[in-house]
Amino acid sequence: MIRIAIANQKGGVGKTTSAINLSTALAAIGWRVLVIDFDPQGNASTGLGIKQDQRRISAYHVLTGEASLSEGVVKTAVPGLEIIPATVDLSGAEIDLLSLGERTHRLAHVLNAAPVDRWDACLIDCPPSLGLLTVNALVAAHKLLVPLQCEFFALEGLSQLLTTIERVRSRFNPTLSILGVALTMYDRRNRLSDQVAEDVRAVLGRVVFDTMIPRNVRLSEAPSHGIPALIYDHRCAGSEAYMALAREVIDRLAAKKPLYQSQVSA
Repeated sequence: MIRIAIANQKGGVGKTTSAINLSTALAAIGWRVLVIDFDPQGNASTGLGIKQDQRRISAYHVLTGEASLSEGVVKTAVPGLEIIPATVDLSGAEIDLLSLGERTHRLAHVLNAAPVDRWDACLIDCPPSLGLLTVNALVAAHKLLVPLQCEFFALEGLSQLLTTIERVRSRFNPTLSILGVALTMYDRRNRLSDQVAEDVRAVLGRVVFDTMIPRNVRLSEAPSHGIPALIYDHRCAGSEAYMALAREVIDRLAAKKPLYQSQVSA
């Protein structure tokens, strides 16, 4: 099972939207996918139609050892796509983990004990911070996908994220590599979006995916209906972009050589 953490300490950059729609796109081509909602806001769970009464066992219980991974799994309306939902309890997990052993490796141990051959991929939707929850995700992951908003402050804080990745890799998870940076909320009518995209590509080069996710009303509307945009309107520009991004993700995962590890410290 390939494990992909979707992380950026800045909020509102499209982490959850990317987790929902990439997992749906992978499930649509026959992959068995697990999403772990690691954000206390639980937006990935809501966006995949998981109601509150279906969250009696959440990522918090799995992380603290009160429940197994299999006990926390909830099926979604998308065939082949399952989720470990989140509740507000997860907001207290960082404090609770301080009293537990190997607090940075809790999620890694959980995923290491996952049923063999049940899932092909696991996508971890991280909270907008570089706290203990995100560190757990990075320690557990094989790959990191970074959504980056096409806005003026897009590169602000990216160096901090890259520094955190280097620390996690050197201390806990030497196999962690960047799968790619996905430019989100791109507005072709706005010259600033083009400038930001050019700047990001100049700094990070081939790490940046070719596909850019546009600003799209359908992407914003879909979560209120509890379904991914790819189901809500599979022909909208946002859905088509996520399908294209999924193809790029699959191509990169198929590559034998770890992708652009040298770029992480750039």
